[in-house]
Amino acid sequence: MEIGNRSVLTEFILVGLSSDPQLQLILFGIFLVLYLATLSGNMTLVILIRIDSRLHTPMYFFIGSLSFLDFWYTSVYTPKILANCISEDKRISLAGCGAQLFFSCVVAYTECYLLAAMSFDRHAAICNPLLYSSIMSSSLCTGLVAGSYIGGLLNAIAHTANTFRLSFCGKNIIDHFFCDAPPLVKMSCTDTQVYEKVLLGVVGFTVLSSIMAILISYCNILLAILRIQSTSGRRKAFSTCASHIISVMLFYGSLLFMYSRPSSTYSLEKDKLAALFYTVVNPLLNPFIYSVRNKDVKEAFKKAVQIIRPQG
Repeated sequence: MEIGNRSVLTEFILVGLSSDPQLQLILFGIFLVLYLATLSGNMTLVILIRIDSRLHTPMYFFIGSLSFLDFWYTSVYTPKILANCISEDKRISLAGCGAQLFFSCVVAYTECYLLAAMSFDRHAAICNPLLYSSIMSSSLCTGLVAGSYIGGLLNAIAHTANTFRLSFCGKNIIDHFFCDAPPLVKMSCTDTQVYEKVLLGVVGFTVLSSIMAILISYCNILLAILRIQSTSGRRKAFSTCASHIISVMLFYGSLLFMYSRPSSTYSLEKDKLAALFYTVVNPLLNPFIYSVRNKDVKEAFKKAVQIIRPQG
């Protein structure tokens, strides 16, 4: 198919993180270790929350849901990174590129909503501790997680359909490690003004509404903490929110850097680095952020190890 004198692209070449063969082998080893660590860390946290009755609370339900999401989050990107590191064939079809963009949008948008839902849980725990159990009922918790996935799915459909409404021509080389919207838009041979307005609306609504929900929750949490008389009480209240705040800053920091700028200011190397944070690093860090300083998770882990370890 041609538009004017230009052929419309039906496949792309993903350059990846490097074109140096020796460096690619090193990167393969690094990302394989990171991938296995991410999968094992997140799945361990999911299993611990599932099997230990002390972790059957709304807070850990959301943490388990985030770990389950991060298990799949990294699987959208890392296998393709690993394949590109050891394969000479770096082609990806138009359909394959669309599928990767779709699933990357599903997990990213879902995490936006899920982090907002987790802030509501912390708000209920600190601002209404006596009513916490009745407010955060199992049906509400399940509904918030399900709503996050539904919202993520609907946004991903809009995002992907809007992107692949464009026609792509010229060089079919994507100097990135996955099919993302910014490098694809650079290859578009059709007008992108409508695309950018729709994308800004979809991304803007999701990110801004989620950030607003988080900010409102934490403004109320801060006021509630300041009303606590004892220093130890304030420290304990803040510690329950610290892990979530770190996750929010890591995720939204890299995401806003990627997508809050117009395509004219697109910087390849900076965007690759930012993309690595929210696609690979953040899913790796989350299980450690929520468990390293968490006494309940540590005790659950020790208990599980004692059960598994043969009696000597």
